[in-house]
Amino acid sequence: MRQIAILSGKGGTGKTSITSAFISLVKDGVFADCDVDASDLFLILTPTIKEEHLFLGGKTAVIHQENCTGCNQCYEVCNFNAVKIKNKKYSINQYACEGCNYCVLVCPTKAIELNQNNAGYWYLSDTRFGKMVHAKLFPGEENSGKLVTMVRHQTRLLAEAGKKDTIIIDGPPGIGCPVISTLSGVDDVVVVTEPTQSGLSDLKRIALTAEHFHIPISVIINKYTLNEDMANQIEEYCQKKEYTILGRLAYDKIFTEAMIEKKSVIEMNPKTDISRKIVEMAKKLNLDIKEEYL
Repeated sequence: MRQIAILSGKGGTGKTSITSAFISLVKDGVFADCDVDASDLFLILTPTIKEEHLFLGGKTAVIHQENCTGCNQCYEVCNFNAVKIKNKKYSINQYACEGCNYCVLVCPTKAIELNQNNAGYWYLSDTRFGKMVHAKLFPGEENSGKLVTMVRHQTRLLAEAGKKDTIIIDGPPGIGCPVISTLSGVDDVVVVTEPTQSGLSDLKRIALTAEHFHIPISVIINKYTLNEDMANQIEEYCQKKEYTILGRLAYDKIFTEAMIEKKSVIEMNPKTDISRKIVEMAKKLNLDIKEEYL
């Protein structure tokens, strides 16, 4: 089973549009959206949810009023100002609480306990291209890396059950915990960048993260026509680092038009120059693509 993650150093590079194009080309695959904080792959794939599962994240303290004596010890030890006092009653601000357990330890009457938070949902869905696993983290919740790990695990189970050969992962932007959870165990990384100085900087950061896991790196320079000199600098850097350059894509309104129609650029028109180049990139990446695109 081959697992391919498409990543970018920041949002807005066109990563999800390119991911959806690859997904529409693959002959027999399973798909994952690991951008659990702000997922958007579902906007293009329009999945039909078959299963919905609650994701339990961190823990938050709760004060049981019937046991609270108002000793004030929890208030004194909380470093996050999560303990509130109103009308001589103590309560916990769930958005400020970090679940450190200190208040639980000092409470003489055992009036405080930690409860696990409902932090979001993960889903098993059907799309017109195959099965998909995706998730939604509630605003302000943590443990997005843990949720990404859950999405990855369920995607592998789906692929194994269906005897699928390819998993395509739409990863989160940046280099934080969700990205590290996305990278763990994948076979190939495709980094989508854009021709700006910050785009090159972001490419270096995400590539360094992938190198830590000893994962082969391929690069797509999107919107290269916005700054061809910068695109050349990025390509020279990739050659120096021996990254595989899958190719360049011009800035094209078809990406926006396709998103509006809830389609991949391949579905919009497989005969455009953009679509042909993406097909060539898929071949260079050795994806098992559908016969009509060979």
